[in-house]
Amino acid sequence: MAAYLIDAAPEGWSSLGADLLDGAPDALRQHLAGGRDEPGRQYPAHSTLPPLVYTERTASGLDWGYVLHPPGIEVISAPGEARGPIVAWGTDPRVRFRDTASLWTPDRPIPATTPPQTTTRNAASAPAQPSPVSAPAPRPRSH
Repeated sequence: MAAYLIDAAPEGWSSLGADLLDGAPDALRQHLAGGRDEPGRQYPAHSTLPPLVYTERTASGLDWGYVLHPPGIEVISAPGEARGPIVAWGTDPRVRFRDTASLWTPDRPIPATTPPQTTTRNAASAPAQPSPVSAPAPRPRSH
């Protein structure tokens, strides 16, 4: 993931695309991309400018920050926040995450729903669906 997200695009991404799903099972790729195969869009390289380094003082233009860790991806919800919760790499990619910044703090559960359950009327003609996997247990709240 680090090679794809960082090494391949040191300037960063304006959006991630279906190319992030290369190698995923067909049913999962269809569920997540819905037939859209647009590649991600990287920010253009500016060889004459020094690389962007964001700090607490310069991050005011960012909406979200993401830090890759061995156990998962840390989601930092707002400029100036020191930390965020870590979403485990094994989290089902079909989980729906809420984008309310105030919910993404280390002392709260990860704001996500369980993956949607799929039911079919005619299982013989329906494409195979990956079995749902629970999101990791939320961290306990501190009191």
